[in-house]
Amino acid sequence: MAASGSFAAMKSVPYRLQFTAYVLAMMADNIEHVISYWVVFQKFHSPALAGFAVLSHWLPFLLFSVAVGGLADRFDPRRIIQCGMLLFIVASAGWGFFFITDTIQMWHAMLLLVIHGCAGVLWQTPNQLLLYDLVAPADLPSAVRLNAMARYLGILVGPAVGGVIMLTLGTSHGIIFNTLFYLPMLLWLFWAPVRDSSVAVRRFAVRGLADIVLTMRAIGTQPVLAAMTWLAGLTSFMIGNAYHAQMPGYAGDLGHGDPGVSYSVLLAADAAGAVLAAIALESWGRLKGTPRTAIMLAMLWSMALLGFALVRIYPVAIVLLFCAGFFELSFNTMAQALVQLNAPHDIRGRVVGLYNMAGLGMRAFSGITVGLSGAAIGIHWSLGLSAAVLLVLLLLLRAAKPT
Repeated sequence: MAASGSFAAMKSVPYRLQFTAYVLAMMADNIEHVISYWVVFQKFHSPALAGFAVLSHWLPFLLFSVAVGGLADRFDPRRIIQCGMLLFIVASAGWGFFFITDTIQMWHAMLLLVIHGCAGVLWQTPNQLLLYDLVAPADLPSAVRLNAMARYLGILVGPAVGGVIMLTLGTSHGIIFNTLFYLPMLLWLFWAPVRDSSVAVRRFAVRGLADIVLTMRAIGTQPVLAAMTWLAGLTSFMIGNAYHAQMPGYAGDLGHGDPGVSYSVLLAADAAGAVLAAIALESWGRLKGTPRTAIMLAMLWSMALLGFALVRIYPVAIVLLFCAGFFELSFNTMAQALVQLNAPHDIRGRVVGLYNMAGLGMRAFSGITVGLSGAAIGIHWSLGLSAAVLLVLLLLLRAAKPT
């Protein structure tokens, strides 16, 4: 995968519009998390509901990513993304209705969490396919990196904006106001470029589990696709982003001033490292994207998290989390670009969907490897052991010598 020019994707006007809309939608996604999780916690004080929130966010990616990818192969991905945006709006408006009327019950919250999770899977895979229509093939790696930066920008800015909205408008009106941030993506897609009609697409029905099996067989003969899908699955299953939920505990154990401030700084360090990685990779543009390089970057990520789990010095912990964020975005964007560039045209959506099933869906299980085991052996041991096991698995994957 040859490196493209610095910020090459930004030369495309449609891509710039998509980038802006993507940042706003991702910000709205995280604003909804901040407001809804806060109110639900105040209302129910239910650890079980908090666990359900994690599962409902990631399980749709595990169950439906390949099917949605198949739909994006068969139909216009722009319309599928719009369905996702509409579900996001329904979820935010639903939270607002129940907050204003003070009638929310446990099952209401569970239903809205499921709607929000399904909205995410309808958005992400088709959006990755949309990039083919916005930039030239040579600029696709740049588009993938910049979209990953947009995702982290939304994650970084969303909670802060959500806090401001809660303070100024209140939770009820604030979460309804949040629906406005989804509108740019929803409306722009009516005028977004249409896919190249000359690209042949295999027109077969979406068949659920059979599609997953067939797609796995298809990529099994292609070392790059197989290696990157394994990389996504292993990193998500063993660690994912489950350590974020444990961050308050790490902040308290590090014992540096106010735990709330320490918690915010640790999360910000992780996100800032990711944003800097995207900027550095785009500006430098000389790091050749290969499976072995992606695996090496993932190994550096696991080592950074292993060090973070073991360290008890607050400034060192911040640096290690910053490095973890840098390496995480680097290997994820490189792997995703390799998948998108090497996916066969006729099953491109299913291949990207399978990659998302591994990279996002398997995060549902990282709550067990890092989360639940943390309750049994301590959060430092659980993250450290998970990172160490992942490092060994990545060494084995690298030894397979994917080309």
